[in-house]
Amino acid sequence: MTQSDTDVKPRLGLRVGDTVEVLSEDEILATLDEKGELDGLPFMPEMARFCGQRLTVHKVAFKLCDTISGTGMRRMDNAVHLTARCDGAAHGGCQTSCLMYWKEEWIKRVDDAAPAPAPAPAPAVPSGRLLPLLEVNTRKEPAEDGEERYSCQATELLRAAPERLPFRDLGQYVTDIRVGNAGPSLTFRTLFFGLFARFQKLSKSKLPKALWIKNGMTWGFVPPGPNTKTPTGTLDLQPGELVRIKSKEEIVATLDADRLNRGMGFEEEMARYCGRTARVRARVDRLLDEKTGRMLQMKNPCIVLDDIVCSGVYKSNCPRQFVPFWREIWLERVTEPK
Repeated sequence: MTQSDTDVKPRLGLRVGDTVEVLSEDEILATLDEKGELDGLPFMPEMARFCGQRLTVHKVAFKLCDTISGTGMRRMDNAVHLTARCDGAAHGGCQTSCLMYWKEEWIKRVDDAAPAPAPAPAPAVPSGRLLPLLEVNTRKEPAEDGEERYSCQATELLRAAPERLPFRDLGQYVTDIRVGNAGPSLTFRTLFFGLFARFQKLSKSKLPKALWIKNGMTWGFVPPGPNTKTPTGTLDLQPGELVRIKSKEEIVATLDADRLNRGMGFEEEMARYCGRTARVRARVDRLLDEKTGRMLQMKNPCIVLDDIVCSGVYKSNCPRQFVPFWREIWLERVTEPK
């Protein structure tokens, strides 16, 4: 079941906020190859429970930041993010909570005024002919040491988006505004941050250190930490508790020279939230390494906060909206009035 290279791909002209309906399992199966993929992008078992349901377009996923090899932005064709995150049920309980990619071939536009289909119980896992295809393709070949390795949309993104999207391609920013991914002011700010980052990189290679701005750091200005062995802290935070994200200076004091605390990074996008209060959504102790497909087990759980995501301000308006992970030492519990 492969799609001919000469087939014309549908262009639904979707924008943020549009309502779509996920096609049936059989309709989606007809678009997939023997790997359960379309254009290199897997349709995952976690997505099948949404078949027949109506969802809202959260972002138009025409580009993404490469977090596997660090090559910058990549171009993605004919895909959107809907208001649904992966629960990791078919991938060892991974808790990364990625926004899933939906090819336009897997959804159809729905008039908001049209009556909704009759409700039907949504199975937790796909059924029929789709299930065996999807399940077998959630695994890669085992690692050399025999460890189980997984395959998901995140691990296969470089195949699904092989073309690089350079910063100088101004059409991407016009598209950001046109589809509703970002407004004009945010887009202009993102362009400024990108230009500033390139100026900083150039100045570090061409100018004496005395002339560097903010020691050559990119905007957001998160410096290296002072530690060789990073400290730890335990609050035993539980879902629903209210916390405050510590100041940037307090968090930097817990980092090493690579801006890591026991292997977990703190970046400019996270620094934007310093000082904000938020509720604990979950404790996270396992996630997939998208470079290797291995399941990483954390010795100390980290924290996910409600409504805190990477907004792509420093990443060319990347629409992936990762959920950042927070060390408990970066947070402080807020006592609520009784």
